[in-house]
Amino acid sequence: MLRILSLVLLSLLATSPAKAEGERAGDFDYYVMALSWSSGWCEAEGDARRDPQCDVGRGLTFVLHGLWPQKEKGWPSYCRTVERDPTRAESAAMADVMGGAGYAFYQWKKHGRCSGLAPRDYYAKARDAYERVKIPPVFARMSKTLKVPAEVIEGAFLDSNPGLKPDQVTVICQGGAIREVRICLTKDLAPRRCGEDAIRDCRLKDAVLDAVR
Repeated sequence: MLRILSLVLLSLLATSPAKAEGERAGDFDYYVMALSWSSGWCEAEGDARRDPQCDVGRGLTFVLHGLWPQKEKGWPSYCRTVERDPTRAESAAMADVMGGAGYAFYQWKKHGRCSGLAPRDYYAKARDAYERVKIPPVFARMSKTLKVPAEVIEGAFLDSNPGLKPDQVTVICQGGAIREVRICLTKDLAPRRCGEDAIRDCRLKDAVLDAVR
């Protein structure tokens, strides 16, 4: 019986996906820049936390969720690095594009350490990536919650960023709502084709897009 149980456990371990955490910093192939629809995040999580990002009148559209080191298959997280953690001031300086200092620090812990960069350089690279992409101005006029095809969101980004191609950007939905736009970038922040793990476009024809606050 013990032998049978051991064989079953070995079989389960062999077929279960490996948890990608604690890898060596700097070992990745490209970046995924995630842009979060601020009002959607507030509806799903931020309001319950009373997060300042969700205050009425801030007018936030797509904010920087993170710049994530990615492999062609899978992704690293919580990597081992010799770099120190960022200071409070360094994280606070990212609040204008990431919504808050605490969230910036969390992104450093989970993803930034994997870049192999010092925190100041990682934050600078994340800001640079964000500023290279033009957020379609039409989103700032979203005064009412709408239901739109997810492909319209992608199309707006393609129209506003002529160098961007459909296989370099993907729209993520959750709970029937638009949550993120993700753009794949080389280590030099040039757009590139997303790997198979990152290409998973939302196909909803009536995805909710919450009104700008």
